[in-house]
Amino acid sequence: MNRRDFIKTGLGIAAAAMLPRRLFGAEPKQPAGSAVAVARGARTKLAKGAVDQLGGMGRFVRPGDKVCIKPNISFAANSECGATTSADVARQVVQLCLDAGAARVVLFDHTIQEAALCVERSGIKTAIVDETKVSLLTLTKERQFADTPIPNGKELKSVKLAKVLLESDKFINLPTAKSHSATGVSLGMKGLLGAIWDRGALHKVNLHQAIADLASVVRPDLTIIDATRALTSGGPGGPGKTVGLNMVIAGADPVAVDSYTVGITQWYNKSFTGKGVKHIVAAAEMGLGEIDTAKMSIKQVTV
Repeated sequence: MNRRDFIKTGLGIAAAAMLPRRLFGAEPKQPAGSAVAVARGARTKLAKGAVDQLGGMGRFVRPGDKVCIKPNISFAANSECGATTSADVARQVVQLCLDAGAARVVLFDHTIQEAALCVERSGIKTAIVDETKVSLLTLTKERQFADTPIPNGKELKSVKLAKVLLESDKFINLPTAKSHSATGVSLGMKGLLGAIWDRGALHKVNLHQAIADLASVVRPDLTIIDATRALTSGGPGGPGKTVGLNMVIAGADPVAVDSYTVGITQWYNKSFTGKGVKHIVAAAEMGLGEIDTAKMSIKQVTV
């Protein structure tokens, strides 16, 4: 039974047709292939510099789109420690979406610590560059999530996923680059846990495979990793060692973007690659993207 038949059997033809394109779509075949764009230099130009290497935001966002952007604002941490996405980078991405014609942009996250304090300390409100088109949503109630099946899941068969994401036209994942005590690093795919209701459930099974399972149904149109400052130890919430890198890494292939980013610095004073991170390996084995940096098209620019 192929993927499409499986979905129709399990959900019903009508229900499957109502699901967003990025859920249960064709086998992952990204618009920019396994291209990874790397921008270095002035913080205020990094996001545009990286996205331009992929063909510009217009390649991902169309006029009239409702765009969801998920920064990482899960912790009430000092904004410069690297535990949260830089508000400056988030602001740049929001502006790029508006310039591409987005009708609405919603920044959202399911914070781990108290939502109001996370918003305040991250400075994320400065990314609301146009209050008529841009809004911020912190997910704090179960009713803000909807049951979503995971047809090919090995550890997860379903998950409660943010409704705002399900209702969007495009999804941009905007994590920060940081270490994580349970998974080694927390980048794009690990950051998707901020789009579900019950993170704890993933810690009761094989966490690495569960992250890959989630990534099999939540497919960002674009992943942009804020590596302006990387929290290389003490993650995910800090405090720890913070390294200023002044980089942004972007791509349509979430496995490739994560795998490349692993190699940009040391983590816990050790160097390793994406092949040394279990959830990235699991995602690659599910066919969700390219893990081998030698097979990627790396596009680098200094801005």
